[in-house]
Amino acid sequence: MDKAKPTGTPDGTVPDATGDSHGTAAQPGGSSTAPDASTSPGTDTTTPPRPVGLTKADPAAEPLETAAPTVPGQAEEAAVPPATEPPATVPAPRAGGAPDAVVPAQQQAPAERPRPLHAPDPYSTPPYGEPGPWAPAPPVQRPVPTPAHGTYLPPGTPAHGTPVPLVPEAGPAQGGEWGRYDPWAAPGALVAESGGGPGERRRERRAGRGRLVGAALVLALVAGAVGGYVGMRLERHGGLGTVELEQTSGQAGERAPDSVAGIAARTLPGVVTLHVSGGDGGALGTGFVLDGRGHILTNQHVVESASDGGSIRVTFNGGETARARLVGGDPGYDLAVVKVSGVSGLTPLPLGDSDDVRVGDPVVAIGAPFDLANTVTSGIISAKERPITAGGEKGDGTDISYVDALQTDAPINPGNSGGPLVDERARVIGINSAIHAAGGPARQDDSAGSVGLGFAIPVNQAKRVAEELINHGRATHPVIGVTLDMGYEGEGAKVGGEAAGGGPAVTPGGPADRTDIAAGDVITEVDGVPVASGEELIIKIRSHRPGDRLALTVERDGESRRVTLELGSSDPS
Repeated sequence: MDKAKPTGTPDGTVPDATGDSHGTAAQPGGSSTAPDASTSPGTDTTTPPRPVGLTKADPAAEPLETAAPTVPGQAEEAAVPPATEPPATVPAPRAGGAPDAVVPAQQQAPAERPRPLHAPDPYSTPPYGEPGPWAPAPPVQRPVPTPAHGTYLPPGTPAHGTPVPLVPEAGPAQGGEWGRYDPWAAPGALVAESGGGPGERRRERRAGRGRLVGAALVLALVAGAVGGYVGMRLERHGGLGTVELEQTSGQAGERAPDSVAGIAARTLPGVVTLHVSGGDGGALGTGFVLDGRGHILTNQHVVESASDGGSIRVTFNGGETARARLVGGDPGYDLAVVKVSGVSGLTPLPLGDSDDVRVGDPVVAIGAPFDLANTVTSGIISAKERPITAGGEKGDGTDISYVDALQTDAPINPGNSGGPLVDERARVIGINSAIHAAGGPARQDDSAGSVGLGFAIPVNQAKRVAEELINHGRATHPVIGVTLDMGYEGEGAKVGGEAAGGGPAVTPGGPADRTDIAAGDVITEVDGVPVASGEELIIKIRSHRPGDRLALTVERDGESRRVTLELGSSDPS
């Protein structure tokens, strides 16, 4: 018999599992024959065709067929089935193609082994211990046991090497889950394939518990969020629906007349804001209406720049504005009067009696601090007859004001100057003029702000000065007719040696001269109240009007005596 040309190599050689090249010639019908030493003469040793070939991704691909090897010995070795499977028998086909006898599989000539696609596996990769898979398989396919070599396969049976579904053994797996390790199985395929063992059931139970815990946690979070939102709505709005807030009707009525609101309501219509511009700059201050003819009282330092040809603009409580002219002013009292014309509906403020004020009485201050018009603050009378001096920027003493002031803690600031300080009956008892600053009292336009120490000119003094300014254009000052030594550092006020310009210190024929007061005498008391300096003596005298009688305590050569005199008058010009 002629040997067939091997296939699969340049000359048709097919390598077998050992790496040698042998084979038979492929027959047209897909079958091949080879001599078998174990077959008796005359017996048909032809084996049915055995489909072999590559496993493709396309299940419809046709398998390739190759002939069985013809080398004696190798066919027998290849026909031996695995030890774990019983010998298989296949019917020997007749000449017509139908089998008429069963021949042991060991006696059958095996078909040619398929050609591996790569070298043998030296590490005996499980589960076969032979060369690896014949072709790359899709992830969902797995290699499974196939019938032994030489076993008859009915038509339609997958070719040798084609994956066949694995039928698990009935008994328990040896070696646990790793005993059934399948390197071609997709993740999780072993558990699904075997139906799940105790470990898998435990994992399933744990997974179920995990899902329940996760669902409970999500439910708790949702419930907490909903509860928090509902609580927030209930707390902020009192419910989940439309919110309607209760509001009392406007039946509270008017405020009590002696309350701050009541006092402000009656006082604000008579308060004005002054904006002054002039050659030496501008100023801001407050004033209040004295009468229906348009006279307004304020501080001299507010309108001082208007005396050089400047202008004065008055803004009323309702927002109306008008031009005003300067009627007159007095720096020694820090008081001035301006007048508006052609304005009707003015609200004059009533004047009280500053002599009746008591420490602790409630007061209200109204003004325009820092140009914030119609600002209302409140406080009390902190002290009375507080001697202060303010001004003195000119250096010659002509702009120094001497005030026996009312002290208050009602906040007043720059811009409050000239505004009214009113009592609980809305009567003016003082004119806000100065606040305490670093270094001593100062006018409000010279300070940064209030520290709770404000000073107001008593209204009794302001009334007299305002009347004189309106009627005569100037104010008179009460005097005793002496020149004081302002540098004296002892207690009391000392009469100087001579007057300015070289004249006598005591005015001849004046009130002091008529009571035998001489140069060098020290005045220590006025109406029984001690005086500490020359400034305090001037303040005490200025707090009166000309013609008032004063009792003075005078020391001369260590002896004290008491004298009474009538105050004279001087023209400030």
